[in-house]
Amino acid sequence: MTNQVRERHMELAAAVIPYVALAVSLALALVVGGDTPYYPAKALGLAAAAALWMALLYVTPYQRDQHKVRCSIYYVGLLAFIGALIVLNPFFAVFGFSGYLHVILVPGRWKIPGMVTNAGLMALSEVGGRGQLHGLVWIPYGGLFAVNVFIVGVMTKAGLDEDRRSEQRIKEIGELSEANRRLEQMMEENAGLHARLVVQARSAGIVEERQRMAGEIHDTLAQGLMGIVAQLEAAELAEQDAPRRRRHLGLAKQLARESLAEARRSVQALRPQQLEAARLPEALRDLAAHWTQTSGIPVRAEVDGEPRPLQPVLEVVLFRAAQEALANTAKHAEATQVGMTLTYMHDQVSLDVLDDGKGFDADGVERTPADGTGYGIAAMRHRLRQVGGRLEIESTPGDGTTVSASVPALHGEDGDADGPDGLGVEQDGGGRVEAAGVRTDAAVNQGSEASTG
Repeated sequence: MTNQVRERHMELAAAVIPYVALAVSLALALVVGGDTPYYPAKALGLAAAAALWMALLYVTPYQRDQHKVRCSIYYVGLLAFIGALIVLNPFFAVFGFSGYLHVILVPGRWKIPGMVTNAGLMALSEVGGRGQLHGLVWIPYGGLFAVNVFIVGVMTKAGLDEDRRSEQRIKEIGELSEANRRLEQMMEENAGLHARLVVQARSAGIVEERQRMAGEIHDTLAQGLMGIVAQLEAAELAEQDAPRRRRHLGLAKQLARESLAEARRSVQALRPQQLEAARLPEALRDLAAHWTQTSGIPVRAEVDGEPRPLQPVLEVVLFRAAQEALANTAKHAEATQVGMTLTYMHDQVSLDVLDDGKGFDADGVERTPADGTGYGIAAMRHRLRQVGGRLEIESTPGDGTTVSASVPALHGEDGDADGPDGLGVEQDGGGRVEAAGVRTDAAVNQGSEASTG
């Protein structure tokens, strides 16, 4: 049974029970009879007046807040009728129970006085009426009154608890209605916000794709074109040396084909060609060998730690960082030797590229010059930041440059991995790179960033 059904039943009982109790009390009083000739008329008249009083002034418990004065007058009159009828005949105590039932209509602080008064009238009926109230009868009357007051207290507490629960339910219903109203308002606002977010997400996707294409073009076409220009310039300088001239022209053609292939792959958002058929250590070995061939600068590379397959995006980021570092070395460093170390640690993988070139002021260099020549460093930082990695640069004028890129060691699918010498380079027991006279401790370079400008 739901609360609403239960409350409707209680409301119906509170309205009907007093009339039934009054009829039963009147029947008992008439059967027992009185001690005066006018007793039946008095009983009938008082009972009829009490019924008429209830019919005219009674209101339901849910209307009491709108009719507080009327409820107070009604209950005082009800107690008066109960008292008069009990004085006339103690059997009207059956009707006296209505005083307990209708006390719910009385305002809060007046409930207890009303219940105590009704308890006194009920105790009077229980000792046999007003005519018996003399001498030692006051003692049992006092006891009965105390018992009735105790019962009144229990009933009053139950009634007050029910009132509090009803008020709490009303309050909760109001709060729920207000919450529903606010929720509807928020849903309307969220609908507009969602539409704006869709537009912003679309715009952000366009910008992100533009950044990706710019980075791919820089790492493939720009570097490839730079290499082609260098080979063509070298070929012009070797006009009198036919074999050397043919070698430079051949390298230029090779770079052009590779740049074209990389451009197509970049458009398709695929991995670099070197990483398609090999893991990162082998790809870096091939990159180092190819760069040495085109730049003429010897590169020695090394793997420190146990190579493990990384997630493809992480390998791509490290490979692109190596490409950019070597390209900047060839363009700016005027180096004679380069060392490259790939270090596998428990929680990260780092790539260090060192050269013995002229160096630069790493703290004062402008990251993105207006002519666009600094885009590579910004692109490296952006790529590494996207995968939770970082880039650091260490360089001073005349003392070479160190580029360090690191990414989280998030492993990909298991596959064949090279051992510590997987790059095909020499490695001493201290985990150091030896490259054409350049010697550096890989452990010292872990975590440091570097890049040539």
